[in-house]
Amino acid sequence: MQKEVMDHAVATTEKKPHVIFIPYPGQSHVKAMLKLAELLHYKGLQITFVNTDSVHKSFLESGGPHCLDGSPGFLFETIPDGVPHGPEVKSSHSILPLLLQSIETNFLGRFIDLVTKLQDPPTCIISDGFMSVFTIDAAQKLGIPVMMYWTLAACGYMGFYQIQSLFEKGLAPLNEESYITNGYLNTIIDWVPGMEGIRLKDFPVDWTADINDKVMKFSKEAPRRSHRVPHHIFHTFDELEASIIKALSSMYAHVYTIGPVQLLLDQIPEEKKQTGSSSHGYSLLKEEPECLQWLQSKEPNSVIYVNFGSSTLMSSEDLREFGWGLANSNHYFLWIIRSNLVIGEAAALPNEFEEHIKTRGFIASWCSQEKVLNHPSVGGFLTHCGWGSTIESLSAGVPMICWPFGWDQLTNRRYICKEWEVGVEMGNKVKRDEVSRLVQELMGEGGHKMRNKASEWKEKARVAIGPNGSSSLNIDKIVKEIMMQGVQN
Repeated sequence: MQKEVMDHAVATTEKKPHVIFIPYPGQSHVKAMLKLAELLHYKGLQITFVNTDSVHKSFLESGGPHCLDGSPGFLFETIPDGVPHGPEVKSSHSILPLLLQSIETNFLGRFIDLVTKLQDPPTCIISDGFMSVFTIDAAQKLGIPVMMYWTLAACGYMGFYQIQSLFEKGLAPLNEESYITNGYLNTIIDWVPGMEGIRLKDFPVDWTADINDKVMKFSKEAPRRSHRVPHHIFHTFDELEASIIKALSSMYAHVYTIGPVQLLLDQIPEEKKQTGSSSHGYSLLKEEPECLQWLQSKEPNSVIYVNFGSSTLMSSEDLREFGWGLANSNHYFLWIIRSNLVIGEAAALPNEFEEHIKTRGFIASWCSQEKVLNHPSVGGFLTHCGWGSTIESLSAGVPMICWPFGWDQLTNRRYICKEWEVGVEMGNKVKRDEVSRLVQELMGEGGHKMRNKASEWKEKARVAIGPNGSSSLNIDKIVKEIMMQGVQN
């Protein structure tokens, strides 16, 4: 009844509360924030979604010239990001320091200029937590409340939060020799709230980076800045990370768990889905629907899906070892190979490999991942453990082989394998025999326990987004809070 009254109140308010979203300009961040924006739009709020120029161009390239035209009450705006865009950019990592420098020095003024020119002043800012370097100050200057949305797991966030403590205790960073000797990174850290058994190697730290490394400093300072804001949103659900959510709730006045957001969006009636971002999708890369057609011809749970996300890099040797490991496993596989996956060169496999897997594998440059993971023929996922991929896999009930590239993917790996028991850890050095063995284990009898656990988490995710589930109730709390701010303004 409370929900019906609130929905009615939003619908009948003459002037809808207006939320301006500002994501960090990366695929997983933009995707998660777009989904929350679409959900709040459905709940009756007016949305302005701010992309950087580079993200805007990527959307137009992947979705067509009209994909960001918007709809009534859901508009897109852009601000310059000061970084190059186009085929000459080999990877996002090559321009990352430049992007972070621009965010820190240029975005405050550009964002304020944009907001002041909007026809309807925003009621609230929902900022990506990693954009807090300027959005907290912007909110204060504009006199607008701000909420932080951390598009991470709670464990990943807590890992970032603790980097400063690791520095202060002399545990990071390490020199190269310390990194590779004596199993030092297996040291258990027992002072992190809600993260019992966590090892040094599970923290989102580039252990060999210089103490003044731009990316490291940016990553460790954002969570520490968060105490200036009372409202924090996390893309997880209560039962998945109960002990860490409890710890976070003691740190901040308001903590909202809202995941998995896609499952909440799936509840929107079809006739209501022609609004917001649903008209263009969420991908900055062009998807290839042919892979879904290929999956149609395969038996249930017979395909291992392989995707290392939008920014992972690997050597050509790693690519070959993965390829032959998949081929030698004798299982069907769908493998996503981005054009810029391999460091410094085109991602190419030997001719004899492609000949070898003609009947067993399918290679695409990008896909609609949630559709793939929810396809009946997919029985396992070889993943870099990005949080978007992880929560999508949990939502689909698909177990994982974990090969993280860096940052919170390292923390996610720990929880996938040890806490949630839905995955198996792979060594850092790619070896075809290990790839083949782990695929056979996951897809065969050895993966039975992990498949059962994955099914259990899939069901628990659906409880969280049910009528009285924690995530559903938290979305309603966010809407109510924003509405109250609108009344106050």
